[in-house]
Amino acid sequence: MVKKERISGFTSRVLAVVRRIPPGRIATYGDVARMAGRPRAARAVGNIMRNCNRPDVPCHRVVAAGGRLGGYGGNLGLKRSLLRAEGLVVVGSRIREANARRWPGPGP
Repeated sequence: MVKKERISGFTSRVLAVVRRIPPGRIATYGDVARMAGRPRAARAVGNIMRNCNRPDVPCHRVVAAGGRLGGYGGNLGLKRSLLRAEGLVVVGSRIREANARRWPGPGP
């Protein structure tokens, strides 16, 4: 028998938001937290992304404020490569013109 993973309502909402980020666009941890209904939970979003091993969730599209790459389970090289493959310009550990690539755009 396969054991199903139980996830919280907030985690479920976070994963649903991240699945909607289109290729070539990014959202910050704070953006995702806001869209998932908990605007002050950016750190919790980061923890969810760190522990997410689901291929249907494009975690690489979630970045830190200011276009910094943030974490990616310790594999920033892979995150950088995935973002570049989607057309983003990554210089060092930052995305160039990150605000222009944010989805759906900066919030209030």
